Amino acid sequence: MRHSYPVLIGGAEEQGAGWVHWVRVGDALEAPYDMAVLKAALDTGEAGPGAAAHPAVVGRVALGTADQRHRAIAAARAAQPGWAATPATERLGFVTAVHRALQARQAELLELLVAEGHPVRVARFEIATMLAAVHPRTTADAAAQLCRRTTVNGRRVELVRKPDGVVGLVPARNAAAATLVFSAVMTLAAGNAVVVDLPPSGPLSAAFICHELLAPLLGGHGGVLSAVCSPVRETMPEWLASPYIDDIYYFGPTSRGLDLAADCIRRGKKPILELSANDTIVIWRDAPLEPAVQALLEAFYASGQICLTPNRAVLHPQIADQVIERLRHEIDRLPIGRPERDDVILSPVVRRGEFTDVVTEALKAGATLVTGGQFVDVRGEPRARGPFIRPALLRVDGLGSARSLRAARDETFFPLLTTVVAGSGRIDDVITFLNENRHGLRNSLWATDPAVIATFVTQVRNAGTLKINDSHIGPVPTLPVDGGTGQTSAALGEASLPMLRTSHLQGISTTLGVPDTTVFDHSAAVTEDPVTDNRQPIVTA
Repeated sequence: MRHSYPVLIGGAEEQGAGWVHWVRVGDALEAPYDMAVLKAALDTGEAGPGAAAHPAVVGRVALGTADQRHRAIAAARAAQPGWAATPATERLGFVTAVHRALQARQAELLELLVAEGHPVRVARFEIATMLAAVHPRTTADAAAQLCRRTTVNGRRVELVRKPDGVVGLVPARNAAAATLVFSAVMTLAAGNAVVVDLPPSGPLSAAFICHELLAPLLGGHGGVLSAVCSPVRETMPEWLASPYIDDIYYFGPTSRGLDLAADCIRRGKKPILELSANDTIVIWRDAPLEPAVQALLEAFYASGQICLTPNRAVLHPQIADQVIERLRHEIDRLPIGRPERDDVILSPVVRRGEFTDVVTEALKAGATLVTGGQFVDVRGEPRARGPFIRPALLRVDGLGSARSLRAARDETFFPLLTTVVAGSGRIDDVITFLNENRHGLRNSLWATDPAVIATFVTQVRNAGTLKINDSHIGPVPTLPVDGGTGQTSAALGEASLPMLRTSHLQGISTTLGVPDTTVFDHSAAVTEDPVTDNRQPIVTA
């Protein structure tokens, strides 16, 4: 079998307690019963000879035991001090090596992501985002914030960020490989050790990243990595109880993440949370409509099952009808099919029942379903139990009307875009609406009026990232990928640079030369000594 990944503990592979096999999603959509039977037989060990060689079987990942999970934590704790003492230039060299390896092997990674059900265009976007997250400019920009030195009153004063220690990472179940790269690589570069909980629901591409890229490259630079495939319900209590885990880096729904944050704080651990999102695109009256509509179509990447995709649009009333009509035309052209097709961006939908409830509520409250919403099969044929949903477009008139609807208020993890026509046409009212959002990952604006852009940039405080006249989801080196405000990253949330979020600030004062009694004279806080500011691009501690 081409892709077979054992348990990874401290950089060393060992056998687990069984296997999770992955069957190509495109084949499962064509023959769901046959593929489900094949996978079940392989996972339980009851498959006949040669079953693992079936062309639909892409690979397997070993399941870890409780003992292996505990040893993974112990290995991380033992290795972390040595890794933290490794020169920062070498740790940052590891990030550069990851970037090069991703570039060299992106075709293999693309193949695995598509086999897991990510449409080709979506998988390419994910890989581009991974590359931006570990781009040399991203690395240099983050590293420059890790150390600042000045000279004051005959003292060298340093503000240095030190690694937190051992970080337990739960990557997003819907995008495990991408979120693993976003979070783990820079967390390691800060001097932390990382233990990864691979998701049994979709571990293959993430295991590829750990086994074939990160672990070998870390070994070449003196670091180690552990990755164990286990249900998070088993892993999380062990991490919370362990005195060796310092941070828990969790991707998941807000409902679970907020409870986890409280548990972490009670146990003296740092919670780093990437939770639900409810992104907004604002289209102003003077916006260039063609690229703005293309940005709105990003709402349907992976059928809206990516946290970065916009869930709602706020439209200026003067252009609302025109935008909605253009958008309806483009939505109706979106094809449904196997993820291998280059023109497909839609994927099977998990929360089909919730989709129906949210749309029904909106329609009862006066919203208009402009297009879409039918359940269909992989060929686009209507099926009550079809795994796909035709992309749905809702229209809601008035910001006040939208405030009470789940379709506009909450994260909608399915192919639904809610367009809200801003009745007053005032940018201040729109900004108030944005700042009231309980979730804050990204907001974007399409406009040409410099005053409107300046008002948006200076007054929108909700969200970790703002984008102006640009792709809502598109990656940009040095720009944070994740992190936000409100219930997206909990109370201490902000735009996420993992090197900073998994480290802590330490102040250091060193008297230069031979100290004398004047160092005990506290009557003057500041002398006339010149102040120098020497920013260091890397941590030297």
